[in-house]
Amino acid sequence: MQLEKSLAENSVDAYLTDIEKLTAYLQASDNMKTPADIQLKDLQQFIQWAAELGLTASSQARMISGIRQFYKFCSIEHIVQADPTVLLEAPKLKRALPDVLTFDEIESMINSIDLSKEEGGRNKAILETMYSCGLRVSEVVNLQISNLYLDVGFIRVIGKGDKERLIPIGSSATKYIGIYKKNIRSHVPVVRGNEDILFLNRRGSKLSRVMIFYIIKDLANKAGITKNISPHTFRHSFATHLVEGGADLRAVQEMLGHESITTTEIYTHLDREYLRKTLENYHPAFK
Repeated sequence: MQLEKSLAENSVDAYLTDIEKLTAYLQASDNMKTPADIQLKDLQQFIQWAAELGLTASSQARMISGIRQFYKFCSIEHIVQADPTVLLEAPKLKRALPDVLTFDEIESMINSIDLSKEEGGRNKAILETMYSCGLRVSEVVNLQISNLYLDVGFIRVIGKGDKERLIPIGSSATKYIGIYKKNIRSHVPVVRGNEDILFLNRRGSKLSRVMIFYIIKDLANKAGITKNISPHTFRHSFATHLVEGGADLRAVQEMLGHESITTTEIYTHLDREYLRKTLENYHPAFK
């Protein structure tokens, strides 16, 4: 997976965990088998066991995906002759609409940053960049100075599977990145190996994804926002605001770095008022 699919370490760990759960089930049921001996009914009973333990439908679907990948590997390597996952059905998932911040709520969070503290300027640059470019949290923490082309208004991002994409960046984010680099980052003693990382902690190392989560949670609380907020909320909001403003879905897909357009669609849920205005403007019965 790492060599041939260029999957991130977290993705590989998730797939391994899926196989460990299957192994735990076989041990618990005193039914240890080799991959070649496992049949469809064994996997169906495993999924039922996982459901009885309280795993949600989405967790079950994720687990099934991991097991399918494992058997795809087993087939290629001739470890098994038949793939028992071919007829294994995943639970139907409801496409839950994520919470989205309004532009005013995002502004309120950014305005809640204490700029008298050194990390305040950094955090402002981080939030401006996340909202301007719709970045994943992993893309934010790994953003490199050498991939900033601020003079022409673009940044290069390395996304899932080490796939690169160019994203336009707004003037506000450009401005605050410049302020951060000149007034704050230049005074941080950089730890070796982090010289090209844009956003650093006070010790000169790359920020963790958990740290970004805490920063955003803290600012949401200060701004009095009670929605379920995470770093990904900025990505949801970025895409939703683009579509509501009339952006082409394919363009949004390109900027988000999605392989499939169907993945992009969950970010483009539209509020009722927007749908009503669209009907009023374009449907003859509403004229």
